[in-house]
Amino acid sequence: MKNIEKKQYRAIGHSLKPVVTIAGAGLSEGVVAEAERAISDHELIKIKLAAMERDEKQALVDELCLALKAEFVQVIGNTALLLRRSAQPNPKLSNLIRAAQA
Repeated sequence: MKNIEKKQYRAIGHSLKPVVTIAGAGLSEGVVAEAERAISDHELIKIKLAAMERDEKQALVDELCLALKAEFVQVIGNTALLLRRSAQPNPKLSNLIRAAQA
């Protein structure tokens, strides 16, 4: 992903609310399933990470990206931004399409 694309995704992600929260239990099947549903619908999602060390957060985000086949955009504080483009996005749900139309 190019830096200019990351900048655009970060700008879109700024106004998004986290759709999934990962707490101290880490990545459970339910968390991965909910993140899969959210990223399939919205393409660009924010994930809230429970307060943990920076290295733990990054490892958790990397693991989630592998599970979802998603691209890592950024982590700021306790929030991560992930992207996975859909072959046939729903214009009513896709954060990328809705941002382009605004």
